[in-house]
Amino acid sequence: MTNMVKVKETLKKNTMLFALVVVVVLFQVLITGADRGSLLNPMNVSNIISQNSYVLILATGMLLCILTGGNIDLSVGSIVALIGAVAGKMMVENNCNIWLTIIVCILLGIAIGAWQAFWIAYIRIPPFIVTLAGMLLWRGVALLILDGLTIAPFPENYLKMFTSFIPGNADKATVLLVTMVISVVICIIMIITQIVNRVKRERKGYETESIVSFIFKLVVLTAVIIYFSYLLGNHKGIPVVLILIAAIVIIYGYFTENTVPGRYFYTMGGNEKATRLSGINTDHVLFAAYTNMGFLSAVAALVCIARFNSAAPSAGTSYEMDAIGSCFIGGASAYGGTGTVGGAVIGAIFMGVLNNGMSILGIDSNWQKAVKGIVLLAAVIFDVMSKKRSRAS
Repeated sequence: MTNMVKVKETLKKNTMLFALVVVVVLFQVLITGADRGSLLNPMNVSNIISQNSYVLILATGMLLCILTGGNIDLSVGSIVALIGAVAGKMMVENNCNIWLTIIVCILLGIAIGAWQAFWIAYIRIPPFIVTLAGMLLWRGVALLILDGLTIAPFPENYLKMFTSFIPGNADKATVLLVTMVISVVICIIMIITQIVNRVKRERKGYETESIVSFIFKLVVLTAVIIYFSYLLGNHKGIPVVLILIAAIVIIYGYFTENTVPGRYFYTMGGNEKATRLSGINTDHVLFAAYTNMGFLSAVAALVCIARFNSAAPSAGTSYEMDAIGSCFIGGASAYGGTGTVGGAVIGAIFMGVLNNGMSILGIDSNWQKAVKGIVLLAAVIFDVMSKKRSRAS
């Protein structure tokens, strides 16, 4: 009976992962049947990573905001546009040093995040109002900086930092070999890390998933990593931007799940008053969440201008919706206190596959928006209904 309960809990926790697999298989069948190529074509898989890199970065930061109590940041798209405009002015028009420009953009993103965080955390103006004002303010500043024009192209050295591949210029056999070796090393590290974590949890008396579920999860994750590495190896190799995304996901995943400050975000979202009474400064936690969002918005902006090779006034439009949607679809609670970085990543990939699959099938963009809206609503309804059932039981 205990094992059955653990299996049900595992299935419940990985609902969106199974849904993602179903959606991938469904689009693969539909696209192949319509004779429109393949969703899992090596070039298309690489394109999905590039197209959704900004979503993965922004969703990671948005998760921390949501954890604090269901709060969101509506200004991230406008911050992306503003940082892109500043980078364009510095690098393209004034020939500033690339590294100096990157540092200035990162610091500017942190400053903007801290500005908004101050009003939210210490003055206690609702995050919706502050970030809505920021959405209008930073978009306006971006338009003023660019004077309504697009700046392009960016220096080749800068583009290579975010759009190149590992191992770079080499023959196909070498690219595939290097990619597969890297993926095997990653899998070995992942398996060792998971086993060590499980042993630690068991020694401390924490509840762990059944050994069958644990092994099954490791086997599936290893197979997925090897398979997609094989696809990337048959194109140009591992995108550099994927390494950046992986670093962000690993760092923030570890921070939220294995550090005391990281757990503050969860406790605050669960019950802010109780968290404050326990001695945790919730104002500092809220300030950190929104300052961090400004930082990651700057990182996303640097990635976006490299991908598009331009800084445009319209950049970042609806990016906040993609990030918010990814978090909720990935299992974050609309009330805060629940959600993982891994779940946000799954949600972002889910949205990316939806966009890419529907585009390949030639579905009208208006219908694409409708489908994404329905998926987002369904995810939130599932969260609300799950909480009601757990309270009733």
